[in-house]
Amino acid sequence: MATTINPLIQHQPESGIRKIFNRMLEVEGAVNLTIGQPDFDTPEHIKTAGIEAIKNNHTAYTANPGLPELRQEVAAFFQDKYNVHYHAMEEILITTGASEAIDVIFRTILQPGDEVILPAPIYVAYEPLISLAGAKPVYVDTRATKFKATVEALEAAYTEQTKAVLFNYPSNPTGVTYSRQEIEAIANWAADKDCFIITDEIYSENVFGNEHVSIASFKQVRERTIVVHGLSKSHAMTGWRIGFLLAPAWLTTEFQKIHMFNVVCAASMSQVAAIEALRYGRQDSEVMNAAYIERRDYVYERLVAMGLEVIKPNGAFYMFPKIPTHYKNSEDFAFTMLEQTKVAVVPGSAFTEYGEGYIRISYAYSMDVLKEGLDRMEQFLQLTAEEVVQL
Repeated sequence: MATTINPLIQHQPESGIRKIFNRMLEVEGAVNLTIGQPDFDTPEHIKTAGIEAIKNNHTAYTANPGLPELRQEVAAFFQDKYNVHYHAMEEILITTGASEAIDVIFRTILQPGDEVILPAPIYVAYEPLISLAGAKPVYVDTRATKFKATVEALEAAYTEQTKAVLFNYPSNPTGVTYSRQEIEAIANWAADKDCFIITDEIYSENVFGNEHVSIASFKQVRERTIVVHGLSKSHAMTGWRIGFLLAPAWLTTEFQKIHMFNVVCAASMSQVAAIEALRYGRQDSEVMNAAYIERRDYVYERLVAMGLEVIKPNGAFYMFPKIPTHYKNSEDFAFTMLEQTKVAVVPGSAFTEYGEGYIRISYAYSMDVLKEGLDRMEQFLQLTAEEVVQL
């Protein structure tokens, strides 16, 4: 029966993040610095709203695109925070997390032979979904430009087959983000291109020391821009599975077809909790961000003291340092370190070949966990090549 399985599925490799995470679970006493999961609890007022929704029997299907009240709150949030206007009833779809939104986008717009430009290294989930749609990822190498795509690099990658250009900022895995001037330059470049702009801004509320500027706020590209967002990172609501998909009305109508035949609607009680988060919890992320900044600074200083080359990020909660050159590759480094000193990080190769030679460290963990993990990492780095082999 295996011959009847879609070969596109059979040939998809395991996620590099889950590969190291699953091995880490088998190592007793391991310190985990792999997952981008906030270590904060969902704020109490949001949990209460979800509990009350269940008690009040908000447990049935909602309209496919989501509760009208929630879509109105999403529209108000984007208008107030990012100066981006979307019509609540026509241009906003509530999804089962940002992950479903990304899947819906690709399954709607892509055909075999299409190309999607991806600045790399980049989050692991995009390439498989592009390939499963029969399209081709085209990578722009950002390593020489501080992990940011430039207009020149985008122009070089653009072809007649380009269906979309995808941006993820603040970035997973690097934590870097774009300034207003950088985003405006990209918007000006894209203005006369015949392609969509997909912008995954799930970390936009986790920006440190500067403002987040959505590319959808530039009029010259607004009608071809698709925004992915949600509450997982900003409000520590990963398990509630609430995402937002914002796009021009004609495109949102098409997105709904995939969405309704796939999940019908996002969980009703989670939607009620999301209303509470957007209406009364817009400042909730500030407490978390204060902790992330402290952790970022600590992790950065420790890595620099270890002699590792690393860019200090200004968003999300990841650090992406270079590994010592005497290791065969990033997977060898990560798995050997896990075995020898029991600390888990993600090999950079999980984020495309352009992440090779790096590792991703998540600092969405307590200071105690970070200190222990970095102490073990420092111990590992101090081992000679011979000692690592002997151990």
